Amino acid sequence: MLTDSHAHLEAKALRDDLPAIIERANAAGVTRTIAIGCDIPTSRECIEIAEKFPQVWATAGVHPCEVTTVTEPDWLDQLRKIAQHPGCVALGEMGLDYYHNPPDGWSVEDYRARQQEFFRAQLELAADVGKNVVVHQRDRTGMDCWRDIVKLVTPFHGKLRAVFHCWILPWAEAVPVLEAGHLISFTGIATYPNSGEVAACAAAAPEGSFMVETDSPYIAPVPHRGQRNEPAYVRHTAERIAQIRGVSLESLAASTSSTADKFFQLSNA
Repeated sequence: MLTDSHAHLEAKALRDDLPAIIERANAAGVTRTIAIGCDIPTSRECIEIAEKFPQVWATAGVHPCEVTTVTEPDWLDQLRKIAQHPGCVALGEMGLDYYHNPPDGWSVEDYRARQQEFFRAQLELAADVGKNVVVHQRDRTGMDCWRDIVKLVTPFHGKLRAVFHCWILPWAEAVPVLEAGHLISFTGIATYPNSGEVAACAAAAPEGSFMVETDSPYIAPVPHRGQRNEPAYVRHTAERIAQIRGVSLESLAASTSSTADKFFQLSNA
């Protein structure tokens, strides 16, 4: 049993084909998928998908690239209400993104400040409602984004757990957050020929400290690289990481699914 811990099932590239996508996932041994919300509407869509497919659970959050599109003054109250749905197993995708340019009319400084404001507010909400969080981090150059994320998450150590999805940073950056009880998650990048840093982290991460994901419909693993990604393909990522770690696919699937079960509290969902 494999768990795809991060998929955007509401995305246009996937939503019209969901029954077949879920069927292919089951056939590949991927029996659970976490559908990730990125703003208020998509968070609601993820809940609707979870209601329709028993293999799917949902998250609710505002992605850093969506913070300027959320203008309702009660957005956090709306998110709180969605978080109370039994199918909502975490908050996110939230975090910081210093890779994309700000929208028209926004300075870099104001855009980053708004991202940080939304991230902090969602962390506070998660701690209040007892949910863990799915965190996005992306930078164009350097480590400014990651440093700011660590500063914002640190006050919440012991109050919630975060999974830093699509992990690509050096192992030295992972160690402190793992020691604080957080997780990292690996995508299809682990299957790429030039995945040295990711492969090193996949080899070093202790059992129980990481999950696997597709980030569907993006970053499909080899042998589907360049195609639309979908939950079934998390099997290729798991196979590669099992190879890197020198363990069986069955062992890695059991470990990462157990980690997902605890992080998302799926036994209680």
